[in-house]
Amino acid sequence: MQTADITTWLRAWQQGDENSFDCLVPAVYGELKQLAASALRGQQGHGTLQPTALVHDALLKLAGAQTLDLQDRKHFFVTMAKVMRQLLIDRARAQNRDKRGGDWQRVELTQLLPVAIDPRHDLIDLHNALQDLSAADARVASIIELRYFGGLEVEEVALLLEIDERTVYRDYAFARAWLAQRLA
Repeated sequence: MQTADITTWLRAWQQGDENSFDCLVPAVYGELKQLAASALRGQQGHGTLQPTALVHDALLKLAGAQTLDLQDRKHFFVTMAKVMRQLLIDRARAQNRDKRGGDWQRVELTQLLPVAIDPRHDLIDLHNALQDLSAADARVASIIELRYFGGLEVEEVALLLEIDERTVYRDYAFARAWLAQRLA
């Protein structure tokens, strides 16, 4: 699908043309599903959430937004990555509430398997650290979101953010070191 078509549909939808949203969704659905699968990969506590459900929830949240100003394809996918991230954060917070067991000690099935699986960072701590990083440098935070939650390769991130691949590598290395220090 051409970027111009996606941009045209986005603008028409934002101006009230519901049919353009119906054209947009099938055109980007495959890419959104890949984005969702990457966002779910390696995340604890989301074993029952499938990429399709995450895409649908994100699209519903986007469709229900009161004000949106999506300029183009890049902005659309960056926004969708953030929406998916927020949905995962909300889900993690809900699971940590007292009525869901709060801080009870949970034993994941993967811990019972004979093969050791590396524990991942707590999603809420990562979210809070990313918010602080975003306040310091929004581009670096976007690179982490697209690489970590979106599962995009360096080339794809460089293309989406319209920066050089070397900049992505440099910023990604900085962000990983910054987050490692912050989450330690």
